Amino acid sequence: MLRIDLYTEITCPWCFVGLHRLDKVLRERFPELLAGIHHHPVLLLPDAPAAGLFIPDLLRTRYGVTDPKSAFARPEAEARASGFDLDLGRQRYAYPTQAAHAIILAARERGTQHQLAVAITDAYFLAARNIADAEVLADVAAAYGFSKDEARAIARDPTRHKWIEQEAANSTAAGVRSVPHFVFENRVAINGGRSEDEIATAIDNALRPFS
Repeated sequence: MLRIDLYTEITCPWCFVGLHRLDKVLRERFPELLAGIHHHPVLLLPDAPAAGLFIPDLLRTRYGVTDPKSAFARPEAEARASGFDLDLGRQRYAYPTQAAHAIILAARERGTQHQLAVAITDAYFLAARNIADAEVLADVAAAYGFSKDEARAIARDPTRHKWIEQEAANSTAAGVRSVPHFVFENRVAINGGRSEDEIATAIDNALRPFS
């Protein structure tokens, strides 16, 4: 089994592209390969308020971007190039992600971690849902091995939020500087908005025996 460690932030458009491209590459180019995907949290906006940050304001104040469409164009185009629908104008807010990451981390022992991470990311970008809301997370997690009561409890647990913040600090300490960040078989790493070919090449390199 190929181990894949995947460092992402749920509200990052390039992480949406990376998650779906990874699945597409594995499905289409490595159909016989068994892959174990381990998710690790990265917090890009650790202090975002519960109500979220209005994305046009965030782009203007943090990056000097006055036209959100100009910031959206490239990730939207990359998503379309791989056959995915991504309209970044649907989601108007960047929400805190500690609760969502906590449920994703808890899903590891249930064998549904990657599927749940993709589902939460899709809920945020495609359905424009508030993935800081425990009820929203419970609705999504109910299809991936959790009861709604379990998911609500995890999402609202401040101890688990602190754990996520520590795990995110560990990600930074491990050298993760941009997301998505992929590590294949603990030895081949790539990051950022990589193409399907680049992801496939990294997997090929990881599958080669040590010389």
